[in-house]
Amino acid sequence: MTFAAAADQPVFCQDGELGYRRSLTDFSAPLQLDESYRLAHLPLVAPEHPGVIPRREGKFYEMGRHPRVFSLVLPVDDAALQASPGFRALEDELRTAPLADKIAWEILPKRRDKLHATVCGSLGIEEPPAVAQATRDALGGIEPFSVELRGLFSGNVNRGRLYLAAYPEKRDGANMLQTVQAAFGRAPSDLWLVGLYNLKDDLDAAETAVLDGIVTRWWNRPLLRFTATALQVMSAGDDLVLDGAVEQTLPLGA
Repeated sequence: MTFAAAADQPVFCQDGELGYRRSLTDFSAPLQLDESYRLAHLPLVAPEHPGVIPRREGKFYEMGRHPRVFSLVLPVDDAALQASPGFRALEDELRTAPLADKIAWEILPKRRDKLHATVCGSLGIEEPPAVAQATRDALGGIEPFSVELRGLFSGNVNRGRLYLAAYPEKRDGANMLQTVQAAFGRAPSDLWLVGLYNLKDDLDAAETAVLDGIVTRWWNRPLLRFTATALQVMSAGDDLVLDGAVEQTLPLGA
């Protein structure tokens, strides 16, 4: 199985070691959906919105769709998330907030079995990647590790998408998700986001202030802790992985 209950009390990476604070939305002005969001996300949740960018020269998006991309992801069990009292309280707050009508609630059921944080993006386009034996061996030498989801998070890129932030276990001084990235020969990154909610329109000043308050109140509040025992290679033809499929499962510690 991909998920298991954490057996002990792991040490997690802290904000000073990660990029969430640096990448946070600036809430000092009304939140406007940015260009990257209007190109890649808005066509999928509000295709008739006047702010939709249907295509752009040099980009491979066509109304939010693109050639199939393969990425390494950390899967998140939706059933476990839905069973979390903290997560249910967060979602209840969002559903009763003044901005609730601008959230595309209708797409959530389409994504329940595809929740994830991307660890290594774009391993292949159109053709599935060949995972080298050396990489598989490296993953086999990484014992399963804990991850804690916290949130809510709104970033300064793809402004309009709302996430949970993944805080990986720190073991022997090493960020375990960066250890996985190293196994794939990738440079270390410092934020891993589980996309959940999508806005269908800009927010006004009052709605932005409410979102700012929700983000502030829920910052660093644990919503779900789990032990990752495997990663997945997932393919999708859009950034919301509405047509996403798991191509391979790569176990840890095998």
